[in-house]
Amino acid sequence: MKENNPLAGKSGDQRLAPKALHQWEKLGFGMFIHFGMSTFDGDEFSRGDRPSATYAPDKLDVSQWIGVARDAGMKYAVLTAKHVAGHCLWPTAHNDYHVGTSGNRTDVVDAFVAACQKAGILPGLYYCSWDNRNRFGSTTPHFLSDGTAVDTKSLDTSFATRAYEDFQYKQMEELATRYGDIGEFWIDIPRVLSPGFRIQLYDRLAELQPHAVIVMNRGFFTGGKLLFSAWPTDILNYETEVPGYYVHQGATAGHQAWHEFAGKHYYLPGEVCDTVNPHWFWVEGDRPKSDIELLGQALLSRSRGCNQLLDVGPDRHGLIPSDQITALQRLRKNLDALGVL
Repeated sequence: MKENNPLAGKSGDQRLAPKALHQWEKLGFGMFIHFGMSTFDGDEFSRGDRPSATYAPDKLDVSQWIGVARDAGMKYAVLTAKHVAGHCLWPTAHNDYHVGTSGNRTDVVDAFVAACQKAGILPGLYYCSWDNRNRFGSTTPHFLSDGTAVDTKSLDTSFATRAYEDFQYKQMEELATRYGDIGEFWIDIPRVLSPGFRIQLYDRLAELQPHAVIVMNRGFFTGGKLLFSAWPTDILNYETEVPGYYVHQGATAGHQAWHEFAGKHYYLPGEVCDTVNPHWFWVEGDRPKSDIELLGQALLSRSRGCNQLLDVGPDRHGLIPSDQITALQRLRKNLDALGVL
């Protein structure tokens, strides 16, 4: 998408060169994979109080996931290495709540990266800064009085202690050093982290994986704004929303990639993340969204200047269910017919 911006064509002050960012933008379409303790305890905001053995896929096939991504026309994939339960899909050395102590000891991160490399898919890893298991004195978001959902307003008063930040730093060093080249690090709920620590973490990941894009999730209803609580970042993301279509300096536009921050100018590509099913994780009885809705999500993301990161939820067997697969196959057929992929 063209931008009527005097900085367009300039190099900018961001860490990654425009050529590298444009290569990431050309990927266009990726798979988000939500899988972990929440798959097994049925709670997206898992309290982290279930035994590690609760996680027990009996037919785990990570290669199947990546094969589905490849066949759907996706060029990259991002795996939830650790979600709010605090249970890790790799055998971390920094606690005992991980696949190595679970009902299936497969190092999912290792299998995921290997499958991506074999299929020519760029691997990415998601890490959640909100951790209900490993708090180290941190204040995590509160649940509503009936315990069924999170009071999202409590995110504004939640914070991580320095002890937790040290824990996250060490775990993310593991992810950045054990598994070879990672294309994208996706950090969720960065607002609970202190600004200084976010910079420290960003710099360390950039040092260990200089070619990776690093995403600090801005969350919902961003209105296209760059949020200070999600800085520094290489990408501006939109969670279950798309950037608005409005008049900007005489040109209609969606995502605006050029931003001024602290007196410097940054080129920041856009990424929209959304779901195939209504929920992020597999939920029994969930069904994929309609073909027209999935097509609409994809076209809006692309037409407004963003990559799309489309989420699937492998089931308790450790497989992407057939209805999600066929929905993605139909989506690819529809996108191919329009010449989008």
